[in-house]
Amino acid sequence: MNTETTTRAGRREWVGLAVLALPTLLLSLDMSVLHLAVPHLAADLHPSGSQLLWIIDIYGFLIAGFLVTMGTLGDRIGRRKLLMAGGAAFGLASIAAAFATSPEMLIAARAVLGIAGATLMPSTLALISNMFQDARQRGTAIAVWMSCFMGGMVIGPVVGGALLEVAHWGAVFLLAVPVMVLLLVTAPKLLPEYRDEHAGRLDLVSVALWLGAVLPIVFGLKELAKDGPGAVNLAALVAGAVVGVVFVRRQRVIEHPMLDLSLFRDQKFAAALGIMLVGALTMGGVFLLVNQYLQLVEGLSSGEAGFALVPQAVAVVAGSMLAPRLAKRFRPEFVLGFGMLVAAGGMLLFTLIDAGQGLLLLVLGISVAAFGMGPQGVLCTEMVINSVPPRKAGAASAMSETTGEFGIAMGIALFGSIGTAVYRSEVDLPGQAGESLAGAVALGENSVLAAAREAFTSGLHTVATIGALIVVAFAVIGMTVLRKKPELVAA
Repeated sequence: MNTETTTRAGRREWVGLAVLALPTLLLSLDMSVLHLAVPHLAADLHPSGSQLLWIIDIYGFLIAGFLVTMGTLGDRIGRRKLLMAGGAAFGLASIAAAFATSPEMLIAARAVLGIAGATLMPSTLALISNMFQDARQRGTAIAVWMSCFMGGMVIGPVVGGALLEVAHWGAVFLLAVPVMVLLLVTAPKLLPEYRDEHAGRLDLVSVALWLGAVLPIVFGLKELAKDGPGAVNLAALVAGAVVGVVFVRRQRVIEHPMLDLSLFRDQKFAAALGIMLVGALTMGGVFLLVNQYLQLVEGLSSGEAGFALVPQAVAVVAGSMLAPRLAKRFRPEFVLGFGMLVAAGGMLLFTLIDAGQGLLLLVLGISVAAFGMGPQGVLCTEMVINSVPPRKAGAASAMSETTGEFGIAMGIALFGSIGTAVYRSEVDLPGQAGESLAGAVALGENSVLAAAREAFTSGLHTVATIGALIVVAFAVIGMTVLRKKPELVAA
């Protein structure tokens, strides 16, 4: 039965959406903007190799680890309250990171940024579900939110490169401060408060078990992508899986679970999360090789590579914003499936690239793929939100975002390993040059570089083909499974 209220959002809600969109943009921008600053902060703070890795990775680790906890906490204590607390913590941690005087201080600040970021992501999306009760308006609002999130990750290198030309490396963190101040000033007036009055207390044992499952798995996947199979990363994956089983069993028996597993009984909820996982996996893995191709094969600087990907950012925003309009005229699952088929076509364009002569074709391919994946992000997120009652919107939002985090990490590990395996099978080069294209570039011999770039490009062809086949398969599955019953609306 459709119980959706027809109350339409007014000016206050749309202005509130702008307030929510800005921190979302900055949050995703913060995931990528640091990479260009690494040489500058390394020269200033002199971190060890291990410390440098933690400076880069701890932000993403803790966002992935705390998303579900914070989404559930927001349902319990109030989404606006959690958003404001997280915004204040994010602003203060950004100042601490900008003026860090030691690697340890920067790592600690990045850790707080990750935890604070985990409060912002599910809170913003859950509040959108409260503010926009009309289904069509909510679809547009989610498209705006998704466009900001996806666009932020792509324009991060561009913004970072421009800032580093004129300012200290700490400036990349200070971008967040005025936005968080704006959030704290306007949120009480523009954003509603919402919490589940019957949610019960947060189970701290479940929180610990969730962290014990997610953090080792994310760590293991990242290390697998960097170094290949090894005792440490495989042990981390196994340990995370074991703790995950214990977590699931606990959720089934406690009165107020942190993660309501009954949500997965809804076919639309489960299918939408599965498609989001595949989308993040393929785009995350392919994007890894695209970035490496731009810098290591085409020889672009980090800033030039960032500018080369601006069309991708425009394309994903266009695809995201177009999706709700198309979903009004056609069934959402067909819009979703057709978009994924377009994305697969974009990936297949990579198979036509020749080493060192494929810049335009690569930019076209990644832009087409991004445009096709835009509807997937918007429509699957909307399906997830619409499949649960409003009181569970925070937990559902966190699940959709956690799925994306896992998908990206899995894609980088899987496709990175495939690309490396193809590279190693096609070259017979000494030392580090035989291990990776980066090693061949470091060696600097033209005869070696030519063979290495050809081998890397062959790996890109293989990864793009596999990615396209996976996307096509899930496009068909999605259109079939999601068509079996009509769109569900939150009760």
